[in-house]
Amino acid sequence: MEDEKKLKFNVSDLNFSAFILTKGSELLGISHADYSKRCDFIFKETPRQEKKLREAFYFAKENAPEVLVDARKLVANIKSLKDKVYQYRNENDAL
Repeated sequence: MEDEKKLKFNVSDLNFSAFILTKGSELLGISHADYSKRCDFIFKETPRQEKKLREAFYFAKENAPEVLVDARKLVANIKSLKDKVYQYRNENDAL
């Protein structure tokens, strides 16, 4: 159980989440963020991989190899995540 928790991390930023998906990480699910009406995306990654992804997305220089992704895949992942959020909210509002 402890090891499983180490392989998960939450992200509330939609664009960063789409970037993570585009880079090949696995989306485990969506949860409601405790602090607001926002949703968290739960990914399967080690803390080391999470740190590398965050550094690449937020701090890498323009055109650095670690930030280059297929634009079509990125846009498709943004749309997919939005759909998942709407579906999650509709399912949980009904409860």
